[in-house]
Amino acid sequence: MNAHHKPGLIGAMLSIAVSAVSAAAAGAVLIMTLMLSEALAATCFASPQQAYASLLAQDAAQLQARTQTVVNINRAGEGGLVSLHGIGSSKAQAIILYREMLGGFQTVDDLAKVKGIGQKTVEKNRARISVQDE
Repeated sequence: MNAHHKPGLIGAMLSIAVSAVSAAAAGAVLIMTLMLSEALAATCFASPQQAYASLLAQDAAQLQARTQTVVNINRAGEGGLVSLHGIGSSKAQAIILYREMLGGFQTVDDLAKVKGIGQKTVEKNRARISVQDE
C-alpha cells in the first residue's frame, strides 16, 4: 500500500469505530428512555386530584424524613448537613472545615463556634443533631 491509501483506510476504520460507539450509546439511551417511561407510566392517575394528592403525600413524607433524621455533625457530609434548618451549602462546608481543622465537636452547642452559625440555629436543630454515633 502506498502512503496515499493509508489516510483513507484510517479514516474508514475511525468511521466504523465511531459508528459502533454511536450505536452502543444510542442503544443505552433507548434502554434508559424505556426504563424511565415504564417508571413514569406506573405513576399514572385517574384524575388530577389523585395526582395532586399523591404529590402532597410525597412532599409530606420527604419533609417528615428530613425533620426526623438525626445528623451526626462529626460525620455528616454536606448533603446531610444542609438538611438541617438554616444550614445551606456554604455553612455546611464551614462545619466540615471546622471539624477537619479542630478535630470535631464535643457537644451540640459547639456547633455555634462555627462562623455564621448562631445559638438560634443550634436550638432550632437541637433535637436532630448529635455528636456521636447512636
